[in-house]
Amino acid sequence: MFRQLKNIDTAFQHIKTFTIMVVVGSSLLCCFTVYQAFNMVLTAQERIYLLANDKALEAFSAERKDNIPVEARDHVKMFHHYFFTLDPDEKVIESNINKALGLADNSAANQFSDLKEAGYYTGIISGSVSQTIYMDSAVIDTSIYPFSFRYHGTQKVIRSTSVVTRKLITEGRLRNVNRSDLNPHGFLIERWKVIENRDIDINKR
Repeated sequence: MFRQLKNIDTAFQHIKTFTIMVVVGSSLLCCFTVYQAFNMVLTAQERIYLLANDKALEAFSAERKDNIPVEARDHVKMFHHYFFTLDPDEKVIESNINKALGLADNSAANQFSDLKEAGYYTGIISGSVSQTIYMDSAVIDTSIYPFSFRYHGTQKVIRSTSVVTRKLITEGRLRNVNRSDLNPHGFLIERWKVIENRDIDINKR
């Protein structure tokens, strides 16, 4: 009888051990499955499909820190494009300046006010002047926040009698702000100032 009880006790211990192993194994398998599913969801969210020319192109999302230098350079480029690309049309000037001022603080607004008071924009309209700018380089220092930058550009000022090429150098710094339709990169230019703006070539037309 005691031997039978001992066999029952041994069998119970085996069943208990087996049950514990099954429960632990199932828990580990469940955790692994949840982990893999979570990773698959994250991977799927990083994939974006763009439709271009009736073709689906796959794109991948990235963290902001990976794109800061690229986005900062484009922000600086677009600000200068809007601020210095002008035509003899009051609505075009107003539209471009408003876009530029949405990317910078009062330092740019003050520059605009000074130029306006000096009759610069009136002269563009009355003289049928067109002005464009091309970025040569934009050096962004992302090691210290706010990020400082220096912009080098070439201006073309087209008048009825001549085409003037000017060298433009500006500097300032960038701080983070919320993204919006008017400010897609989420930067704001601060302490912007013109370091150099001089004629380097004049051609008669």
